[in-house]
Amino acid sequence: MTSQWDNFLRNLGEWHGTFASLDSQQREQSRTSSILTLEQGDDARLVRFGLQRWEDAALSGPAAERGAPSSAMQQDYRTLGKQVVFFPSGTFCKGSQQLAPGTAFGGEFGFIAGDRRHRLVILYSEAGRFERSVLIREFRAGTATEEQPSLAAEQLFGSWQGEEATISADWPEPSVQAITITIEPADLAGVRWLPDAGGFRVPEQVSHRQAFLVEAWWKPGPDQLEHLIRRYDGTGAWQSASLQRLRR
Repeated sequence: MTSQWDNFLRNLGEWHGTFASLDSQQREQSRTSSILTLEQGDDARLVRFGLQRWEDAALSGPAAERGAPSSAMQQDYRTLGKQVVFFPSGTFCKGSQQLAPGTAFGGEFGFIAGDRRHRLVILYSEAGRFERSVLIREFRAGTATEEQPSLAAEQLFGSWQGEEATISADWPEPSVQAITITIEPADLAGVRWLPDAGGFRVPEQVSHRQAFLVEAWWKPGPDQLEHLIRRYDGTGAWQSASLQRLRR
């Protein structure tokens, strides 16, 4: 079984993309272009993270050809926090470990398939109300991959086969099982659909007194579907995360 660190390393590379800020009704409020780099250092346990963003969402190509970025940040990673879990494919999710009164709640879903990444950040207010999201669509530098077309619910109906990996808060090794599921209209009630074949479903209101889950979907290819689920118990504590990788 690969380690969390090894799974994280599947995201190494230079990723060009856009950050689109969406309101609670998925209306785009702003968009910036970006270059994100994850580079392994001389030490095998060191990864250098860099993110540059430009106000002009239409910019593309190397950073040297884009002019000065509107924002830039760097960070070195030698360990991974407990708030993030990476699955063997490199797909990950992270978020608050504990929902508490008067604190903002949030999370991120990060899908990866070949030379594409599709990420979504969800953000709640301190009162526990869903406020907005950030959709991040990324392409590995130097590749000709394209964005996926938007999804309609009926494209997912029917039978799917694959596997489900689950990581619990107290045990970082995933339990993996083969699954066959049938998706019906009721199973997708309340899903908010996104560009690039994505979707997510979150409660409008979260509370540390009631169990809940947040989930996201991405369809990276015609007969492929990935589904991330992050669960919280009735005390607001993070309980587990699952990744379903499905085909038909």
